[in-house]
Amino acid sequence: MEDLKKQQDDVSSKKEEVNGKINEKKSQIDQTISKQKDIESQIAEISTKLKDTETKIAEKTKEIDETTAKINKLKADIEELKKKIEERNELLKERARAIQEKGGSANYLDVLLGAESFGDFINRVTAVNTIVSADKKIMDEQKRDQDELEKKQAEVEKELADLESSKANLESLKQDLNSQKAKKAELFKQLEAQQASLKVEKADLEQESSELSNMEHQLEGEIQAEQARLAELARQREIERKRQAEAEAAKRAAAQRAATQKQATSSSSGGSSSATAATTATAPSAPVSAGAWTAPARGAITTNFGWDVLNGERRFHYGTDIAARGSVPISAAADGYVIKSHYSSSYGNVVYITHSINGQMFTTVYAHMSSSLVSTGQAVNKGDQIGYMGNTGFSFGQHLHFELYRGSWSASHSNAVNPRQYINF
Repeated sequence: MEDLKKQQDDVSSKKEEVNGKINEKKSQIDQTISKQKDIESQIAEISTKLKDTETKIAEKTKEIDETTAKINKLKADIEELKKKIEERNELLKERARAIQEKGGSANYLDVLLGAESFGDFINRVTAVNTIVSADKKIMDEQKRDQDELEKKQAEVEKELADLESSKANLESLKQDLNSQKAKKAELFKQLEAQQASLKVEKADLEQESSELSNMEHQLEGEIQAEQARLAELARQREIERKRQAEAEAAKRAAAQRAATQKQATSSSSGGSSSATAATTATAPSAPVSAGAWTAPARGAITTNFGWDVLNGERRFHYGTDIAARGSVPISAAADGYVIKSHYSSSYGNVVYITHSINGQMFTTVYAHMSSSLVSTGQAVNKGDQIGYMGNTGFSFGQHLHFELYRGSWSASHSNAVNPRQYINF
């Protein structure tokens, strides 16, 4: 039984460890999926930015094409304007040469003074004014066209430079976004591979956990079989005890009959005899009651079987609590076999004993002991000391937590009964 329980504890511990790893892998898978979703969102955002950037690049390209067409048209206008300027330059040069050859403005005076009549003079003044105005107009147009030419060239060149710069920036942004998208896609691929690997590891751990569960169930079956064997031993022991009790009762009855007969004989002969017998017994560690059951310890009942309140919360108490100070012995409540003696985080030092009482199987539990004096598989008699009262496990002060089950012990306590039905505390 001890070996089986140790194996079961080892398997349970290993299974708990494996289940912890499964939960860890599940958490890692969830984190990976969360990261994938985050990256997918980032990729979608980058794709939106890329689409927007490509749209802007297309718009800038269109503007550049329109500006280039405008420049080409402007170049044609510029060429035409250059021809006009050149023609004006030639005209102005010609005028300048004529003025220089004929003495400049003095020639206009000769023209005016050479008038033959007043009417002729007026005509000559008008002609001179026209010539002078034409020269001034040519020079003004020349200056205006040159300024306009320089301005248009500067504006269009700046516009084109700005567009080219914007397009270059957009192309750079597109390249950067494509690079980001590629990196995110690679990271997403790595996370997918990581997730696949984690799923394989989780599946392996789940397979291991399943195998450990099978081992655990197999060991539980073997433990139950061993408990059943011990319960059968307790039943056989009870039968043997009853047989011996019946034999002893028969012997006592025969001895009583013989004594009665002898007394009658002695009375008839006038003789008398007396016999005295003295018996001594060692006081037990706990008071042993008559019958199949006895109280497991001396002390005050602090909590009965049933509903009560613990730490301000209502709960069902599946046993009877007996409390006392000092070194208090704990006794077996009935004849039986120890099916388990170990330490539990909740029960502390605890002993489980199986009993057979009038053909009915019972199990008693003795929890929170300071120490245990019995081992698994050991036979005990009613009243035998099995340990000392303590405060181990989930306990609030020294006491014995005593449970009684009709049948085997169960973690659900479904078959727990009130010990007062069988034991007089």
